[in-house]
Amino acid sequence: MSVSPSGSGGAVRGSVTVRRGSSRRSPRPFGRSSGVPWLYLAPALVVLGGLLVYPVYQLGLISFLEYTQAQVSGGEPTTFQGFGNYAELFGDGEFWRVLLATVVFAAACVVSTLAVGCALAVLLTRVRALPRLALMMAALGAWATPAVTGSTVWLLLFDPDFGPVNRMLGLGDHSWTYGRFSAFGLVLLEVVWCSFPFVMVTVYAGIRAVPAEVLEAAALDGASQWRIWRSVLAPMLRPILVVVTIQSVIWDFKVFTQIYVMTNGGGIAGQNLVLNVYAYQKAFASSQYSLGSAIGVVMLLILLAVTLVYLRLLRRQGEEL
Repeated sequence: MSVSPSGSGGAVRGSVTVRRGSSRRSPRPFGRSSGVPWLYLAPALVVLGGLLVYPVYQLGLISFLEYTQAQVSGGEPTTFQGFGNYAELFGDGEFWRVLLATVVFAAACVVSTLAVGCALAVLLTRVRALPRLALMMAALGAWATPAVTGSTVWLLLFDPDFGPVNRMLGLGDHSWTYGRFSAFGLVLLEVVWCSFPFVMVTVYAGIRAVPAEVLEAAALDGASQWRIWRSVLAPMLRPILVVVTIQSVIWDFKVFTQIYVMTNGGGIAGQNLVLNVYAYQKAFASSQYSLGSAIGVVMLLILLAVTLVYLRLLRRQGEEL
């Protein structure tokens, strides 16, 4: 407020000016300081709590107990083992062999899936509309096929007696699931077949977002298709490639159905075991539920670490954008 004197005789005639701008506050976004967003999220949080939090809690609890078929039947009380189950698990050489096989198998699946998906994504940009539509429909059909159905179909294709693959290759009654590496290779083909559509569609969408002028300039400079992909497309698609790579790692690390169905529970003498099937055998085939739960907790921690890396990369990409 300001008062400006005017006139004579000490009379004060003022004009009063009130500045309201300094006390005005910027409006707050709706619901930032209130609990309105949490009210919208509450139903989903309740469902996730029931489907995820409680089972994870039970998994961790059982991993610290002595929990066998006797405890399941209610005949004997459970006893607290502490980290004894984990010590037994980490002291078992078979666990480390299965963990190594799981890591190598998942890495091979991820690399193969990315290679096939990226190659077909580039192919989609080179073909006409009708072949592109046919390829997209075929890929989505593979993506929508249930894992059990796809595994059974692949077993039929490579069947030593009735499968068409052996007849075309002239292999006679060769069994693909008998050898360790051939069985892993067969499962790898099925995993890639049902996983590459996600990579293909995602990368294709990213390629379509690249300005056409950039690709035309590279072609005019005499760059080959491989050079355009390696020097132009791959750097520009790096955020998308990071996302599909991390998600493929998570999916392929916890493969269960394909291994269990195609190798009949882990192969001959467990030669094709991965961590998920190994945990299933310990928990349900051997009734060692505590060890099976401990394997599940180890897998959960590994995938949680991968997920945290994934979220960190997403946040960094968001800050760069």
